[in-house]
Amino acid sequence: MLYRTMRFLLKVALSLLADVEIVGLEHVPPGGPLLVIINHLSAMDLPLMMVALPMEAWVMAASKYERGVTGFILRRFNAIFVRRGTPDRRALRAALEVLQRGEVLGISPEGTRSRGRGLQPGKPGVAFLALKANVPLLPAGVTGTERFFRDLRRLRRPKLRVAFGPPFRLEVPETGKPDLEALTDEMMRRIAVLLPPEYRGVYGEVASGEWRVASGE
Repeated sequence: MLYRTMRFLLKVALSLLADVEIVGLEHVPPGGPLLVIINHLSAMDLPLMMVALPMEAWVMAASKYERGVTGFILRRFNAIFVRRGTPDRRALRAALEVLQRGEVLGISPEGTRSRGRGLQPGKPGVAFLALKANVPLLPAGVTGTERFFRDLRRLRRPKLRVAFGPPFRLEVPETGKPDLEALTDEMMRRIAVLLPPEYRGVYGEVASGEWRVASGE
Protein backbone atom coordinates (compact mmCIF):
# COMPACT_ATOMS: atom_id res chain seq x y z
CA MET A 1 0.00 0.00 0.00
CA LEU A 2 2.82 2.43 0.86
CA TYR A 3 4.59 1.70 -2.44
CA ARG A 4 1.41 2.27 -4.44
CA THR A 5 0.72 5.49 -2.60
CA MET A 6 4.23 6.81 -3.22
CA ARG A 7 4.01 5.75 -6.85
CA PHE A 8 0.74 7.65 -7.27
CA LEU A 9 2.19 10.79 -5.67
CA LEU A 10 5.27 10.59 -7.89
CA LYS A 11 3.11 10.17 -10.96
CA VAL A 12 1.10 13.26 -10.07
CA ALA A 13 4.23 15.29 -9.28
CA LEU A 14 6.01 14.34 -12.51
CA SER A 15 2.92 15.03 -14.59
CA LEU A 16 2.84 18.56 -13.13
CA LEU A 17 6.56 19.25 -13.44
CA ALA A 18 7.58 17.49 -16.67
CA ASP A 19 6.49 16.08 -19.99
CA VAL A 20 6.77 12.30 -19.53
CA GLU A 21 6.68 9.91 -22.48
CA ILE A 22 6.54 6.15 -21.95
CA VAL A 23 6.81 3.90 -25.00
CA GLY A 24 6.96 0.14 -25.45
CA LEU A 25 4.63 -0.77 -22.59
CA GLU A 26 3.37 -3.65 -24.74
CA HIS A 27 6.74 -5.30 -24.10
CA VAL A 28 6.39 -5.24 -20.30
CA PRO A 29 5.32 -8.64 -18.91
CA PRO A 30 2.39 -8.69 -16.47
CA GLY A 31 4.66 -9.71 -13.59
CA GLY A 32 7.87 -11.34 -12.48
CA PRO A 33 10.25 -12.86 -12.17
CA LEU A 34 11.85 -10.12 -14.24
CA LEU A 35 15.15 -8.25 -14.30
CA VAL A 36 14.77 -4.71 -15.66
CA ILE A 37 18.04 -3.30 -17.02
CA ILE A 38 18.35 0.45 -17.59
CA ASN A 39 20.93 3.12 -18.31
CA HIS A 40 21.77 5.41 -15.41
CA LEU A 41 21.84 9.18 -15.89
CA SER A 42 20.73 10.76 -12.62
CA ALA A 43 18.90 10.34 -9.34
CA MET A 44 15.65 10.91 -11.27
CA ASP A 45 15.96 7.54 -13.02
CA LEU A 46 14.49 5.72 -10.03
CA PRO A 47 11.29 7.76 -9.59
CA LEU A 48 10.77 7.80 -13.36
CA MET A 49 11.03 4.02 -13.56
CA MET A 50 8.65 3.66 -10.60
CA VAL A 51 6.09 5.67 -12.55
CA ALA A 52 6.74 3.86 -15.84
CA LEU A 53 6.55 0.27 -14.58
CA PRO A 54 2.97 -0.92 -14.03
CA MET A 55 4.03 -3.27 -11.21
CA GLU A 56 5.91 -2.99 -7.92
CA ALA A 57 9.67 -3.40 -8.27
CA TRP A 58 12.83 -3.61 -6.21
CA VAL A 59 15.90 -1.55 -7.11
CA MET A 60 19.64 -1.66 -6.50
CA ALA A 61 21.12 1.47 -4.92
CA ALA A 62 24.64 2.46 -3.87
CA SER A 63 25.39 1.90 -0.19
CA LYS A 64 26.52 5.53 0.18
CA TYR A 65 22.83 6.48 0.10
CA GLU A 66 21.88 4.03 2.83
CA ARG A 67 21.96 6.46 5.75
CA GLY A 68 19.86 9.46 6.66
CA VAL A 69 16.73 10.73 4.95
CA THR A 70 17.80 9.43 1.54
CA GLY A 71 18.20 5.92 2.89
CA PHE A 72 14.83 6.11 4.65
CA ILE A 73 13.12 7.08 1.39
CA LEU A 74 14.97 4.50 -0.72
CA ARG A 75 13.96 1.71 1.64
CA ARG A 76 10.33 2.65 0.97
CA PHE A 77 11.19 2.24 -2.72
CA ASN A 78 12.29 -1.38 -2.03
CA ALA A 79 15.99 -0.57 -2.35
CA ILE A 80 18.76 -3.15 -1.98
CA PHE A 81 21.95 -1.34 -1.06
CA VAL A 82 25.15 -2.54 -2.72
CA ARG A 83 28.79 -1.65 -2.08
CA ARG A 84 30.47 -0.48 -5.26
CA GLY A 85 33.98 -1.46 -6.26
CA THR A 86 33.93 -4.83 -4.50
CA PRO A 87 31.90 -8.04 -4.80
CA ASP A 88 28.96 -7.60 -2.43
CA ARG A 89 27.69 -11.12 -1.74
CA ARG A 90 25.02 -9.89 0.68
CA ALA A 91 23.47 -7.65 -1.96
CA LEU A 92 23.76 -10.40 -4.57
CA ARG A 93 21.94 -12.86 -2.31
CA ALA A 94 19.21 -10.31 -1.61
CA ALA A 95 18.76 -9.61 -5.33
CA LEU A 96 18.67 -13.31 -6.13
CA GLU A 97 16.02 -13.88 -3.45
CA VAL A 98 13.83 -11.17 -4.97
CA LEU A 99 13.96 -12.85 -8.38
CA GLN A 100 13.48 -16.33 -6.94
CA ARG A 101 10.31 -15.10 -5.24
CA GLY A 102 8.99 -14.19 -8.67
CA GLU A 103 9.30 -10.43 -8.20
CA VAL A 104 10.72 -7.60 -10.31
CA LEU A 105 14.18 -6.09 -9.85
CA GLY A 106 15.56 -2.99 -11.55
CA ILE A 107 19.29 -2.53 -12.01
CA SER A 108 21.79 -0.58 -14.10
CA PRO A 109 24.52 -2.78 -15.62
CA GLU A 110 26.77 0.32 -15.72
CA GLY A 111 26.99 0.22 -11.94
CA THR A 112 27.03 4.00 -11.58
CA ARG A 113 25.61 7.05 -13.29
CA SER A 114 27.14 8.29 -16.54
CA ARG A 115 29.41 11.29 -16.24
CA GLY A 116 27.91 12.63 -19.43
CA ARG A 117 24.88 11.01 -20.95
CA GLY A 118 26.47 8.23 -23.00
CA LEU A 119 26.46 4.58 -21.95
CA GLN A 120 29.49 3.33 -20.05
CA PRO A 121 30.77 -0.26 -20.27
CA GLY A 122 28.47 -2.66 -18.45
CA LYS A 123 29.61 -4.71 -15.47
CA PRO A 124 29.41 -8.51 -15.78
CA GLY A 125 27.77 -8.96 -12.37
CA VAL A 126 24.32 -8.33 -13.83
CA ALA A 127 24.79 -11.03 -16.46
CA PHE A 128 25.91 -13.41 -13.71
CA LEU A 129 22.78 -12.56 -11.69
CA ALA A 130 20.49 -13.10 -14.70
CA LEU A 131 22.04 -16.51 -15.41
CA LYS A 132 21.97 -17.55 -11.77
CA ALA A 133 18.30 -16.61 -11.38
CA ASN A 134 17.40 -17.86 -14.88
CA VAL A 135 14.97 -15.01 -15.51
CA PRO A 136 14.05 -12.86 -18.53
CA LEU A 137 15.49 -9.38 -18.87
CA LEU A 138 13.55 -6.28 -19.88
CA PRO A 139 15.70 -3.51 -21.44
CA ALA A 140 14.74 0.11 -20.82
CA GLY A 141 16.29 3.30 -22.17
CA VAL A 142 15.89 6.54 -20.18
CA THR A 143 16.55 10.02 -21.56
CA GLY A 144 16.16 13.54 -20.20
CA THR A 145 16.64 12.80 -16.51
CA GLU A 146 20.17 14.23 -16.56
CA ARG A 147 18.65 17.66 -17.34
CA PHE A 148 15.70 17.47 -14.95
CA PHE A 149 16.90 19.74 -12.13
CA ARG A 150 18.78 22.10 -14.47
CA ASP A 151 15.65 22.62 -16.58
CA LEU A 152 13.54 23.28 -13.50
CA ARG A 153 16.03 25.88 -12.25
CA ARG A 154 15.79 27.60 -15.63
CA LEU A 155 12.00 27.47 -15.47
CA ARG A 156 11.85 25.01 -18.35
CA ARG A 157 9.59 21.99 -18.43
CA PRO A 158 11.82 18.87 -18.52
CA LYS A 159 11.15 16.25 -21.19
CA LEU A 160 11.58 12.71 -19.82
CA ARG A 161 11.30 9.53 -21.83
CA VAL A 162 11.35 5.81 -21.04
CA ALA A 163 11.44 3.25 -23.84
CA PHE A 164 10.98 -0.46 -23.15
CA GLY A 165 12.23 -3.11 -25.55
CA PRO A 166 11.18 -6.74 -25.94
CA PRO A 167 12.19 -9.03 -23.06
CA PHE A 168 14.91 -11.58 -23.76
CA ARG A 169 16.98 -14.27 -22.09
CA LEU A 170 20.73 -14.69 -22.07
CA GLU A 171 21.68 -17.78 -24.02
CA VAL A 172 24.81 -19.76 -23.22
CA PRO A 173 26.22 -22.99 -24.64
CA GLU A 174 25.04 -26.18 -22.97
CA THR A 175 28.64 -27.00 -22.20
CA GLY A 176 31.44 -24.70 -21.21
CA LYS A 177 31.74 -21.57 -19.11
CA PRO A 178 29.52 -18.61 -20.12
CA ASP A 179 31.30 -15.60 -21.58
CA LEU A 180 30.05 -12.94 -19.15
CA GLU A 181 31.70 -10.08 -21.05
CA ALA A 182 29.99 -11.06 -24.32
CA LEU A 183 26.66 -11.48 -22.54
CA THR A 184 27.10 -8.09 -20.87
CA ASP A 185 27.73 -6.48 -24.26
CA GLU A 186 24.52 -8.07 -25.52
CA MET A 187 22.58 -6.58 -22.61
CA MET A 188 24.06 -3.14 -23.16
CA ARG A 189 23.30 -3.19 -26.88
CA ARG A 190 19.71 -4.08 -26.08
CA ILE A 191 19.59 -0.87 -24.02
CA ALA A 192 21.55 1.18 -26.57
CA VAL A 193 19.13 0.49 -29.41
CA LEU A 194 16.37 2.12 -27.33
CA LEU A 195 18.37 5.35 -26.99
CA PRO A 196 19.13 8.22 -29.39
CA PRO A 197 22.67 8.01 -30.86
CA GLU A 198 24.04 10.70 -28.55
CA TYR A 199 23.13 8.56 -25.52
CA ARG A 200 24.77 5.34 -26.71
CA GLY A 201 28.29 6.18 -25.54
CA VAL A 202 30.74 3.29 -25.92
CA TYR A 203 27.97 1.31 -27.64
CA GLY A 204 27.64 3.92 -30.37
CA GLU A 205 28.16 1.37 -33.13
CA VAL A 206 24.55 0.30 -32.66
CA ALA A 207 22.48 1.77 -35.48
CA SER A 208 18.80 1.55 -36.34
CA GLY A 209 18.07 -1.77 -37.96
CA GLU A 210 21.44 -3.32 -37.12
CA TRP A 211 20.51 -4.76 -33.75
CA ARG A 212 17.50 -7.09 -33.96
CA VAL A 213 15.62 -6.96 -30.68
CA ALA A 214 12.24 -8.21 -31.70
CA SER A 215 11.55 -11.85 -30.88
CA GLY A 216 11.96 -14.14 -33.85
CA GLU A 217 13.72 -11.64 -36.11
